[in-house]
Amino acid sequence: MFHEDVKLRGLLITNVHTVDGKKGDLGLRDLLLTDGIIAQIAPAGKLALHVTSTKTSYPQEQVSDSHENLLVIDGTGLTAFPGLIDPHVHFRDPGQAEKEDITTGARAAARGGFTSVIMMGNTVPRIDTPDIIRDVINRGKNTGINVYTCANVTKGMEGKELVDMDACIEAGAVLFTDDGLPVRDEAVMRLACEEAAKRGKAISLHEEDSAFVTEAGINAGAIAKEMGLTGASREAEIRMVERDIKIAEETGCAITVQHISAAESVELIRQAVQKAEAAGTKRLIHAEATPHHFSLTEDAVRIHGTCAKMNPPLREERDRLAIIEGLRDNTIDMIATDHAPHTPEEKAREFTKAPSGITGLETSLAYAVKELVQPHILTLPALACKMSYNAALLYGLDAGTIEVGAPADVTLFDMNGTWTFDETVSKSSNTPFLHETLPAPVRYTICGGRVVYRDT
Repeated sequence: MFHEDVKLRGLLITNVHTVDGKKGDLGLRDLLLTDGIIAQIAPAGKLALHVTSTKTSYPQEQVSDSHENLLVIDGTGLTAFPGLIDPHVHFRDPGQAEKEDITTGARAAARGGFTSVIMMGNTVPRIDTPDIIRDVINRGKNTGINVYTCANVTKGMEGKELVDMDACIEAGAVLFTDDGLPVRDEAVMRLACEEAAKRGKAISLHEEDSAFVTEAGINAGAIAKEMGLTGASREAEIRMVERDIKIAEETGCAITVQHISAAESVELIRQAVQKAEAAGTKRLIHAEATPHHFSLTEDAVRIHGTCAKMNPPLREERDRLAIIEGLRDNTIDMIATDHAPHTPEEKAREFTKAPSGITGLETSLAYAVKELVQPHILTLPALACKMSYNAALLYGLDAGTIEVGAPADVTLFDMNGTWTFDETVSKSSNTPFLHETLPAPVRYTICGGRVVYRDT
């Protein structure tokens, strides 16, 4: 899947429909990538060079005959986005590499068009010390993409004592989260927000109050009742979102509500965003939506069983539509996969004993196009914002734009093409989307000016 390590002076993409979340639809452009950055952007045809077909290494690739070792990709019919950014992935490394490791997770990311990911910290051991942070970042440097990591909010994710935030930031942590668990203690959450705000860092939150969860991973609704279960009430999310919006506003801390699932939560965030806009103050309340939450409902459990089990669970059609509307009006400003690999043996257990979570890196762009762009809910520039620019801006990443001087991270995909997701490059295949025929195949993923994935 990865491009061979050819020593090239640079890369030229010609005649490509170029879309940027920051600058909008740029139309047909030539993009010259050299020394790891975007060196030039020009109208299509202005940077085209003479090439010779005798040096073709791939159907859309040629090596320039007038500039030594310059790879040329014909972008005709393709769309260029800034390299996609996923602010919420589980690579299970350290400690559970049988599910996924940093290398295989990065490979799945590259196949899906992602050039940057942020790892969550519910690994074994937890990502709660500078040494572990440095270890995962260093190993991520060998993957071809940008692997960032969080630090946990509390030591051991026990919800009692804050990590050493300064030491974690110095080691490279870009955000704080105990994802997998909420920060249940209100006093601890308030202190965490106060300390994170002082340091200009966001806290990303898994909002589920266990007092309202009987069995995790399935909505407290009709499907749970059919299965003889009670499930996870929407109140589990709503109560935590309501509490944490209040704390964030009082402390000035930016928070992200992860993998939002309930219509009422969307409305709470909408009100908070509108309040900040009316006051002319900085937006503090952010939210992620996953492709599975804006594509599926609890009915998917009937078909896919444990491969449709996740926390928070898939809910009702009204919730799915509310999430889509939240994406449309920018109440929800990021799309994140919550890529959560598990082994086949784990997912083969009975429903209540199987772990929650599905994979999603390889299909995220396709489902965003299918559910949001093709029905004209989002424009391509709006999608580029939610899948790249907004996360880069919130978490301080040097990424997310196609402009001169920016990192040469570019995703090329075919808006008019289709592909079938018959096999995965992740170690795990716990997804309800396997064997689906989908739009928008990724043709190339380019990170730092190097092709790290191409569709063969």
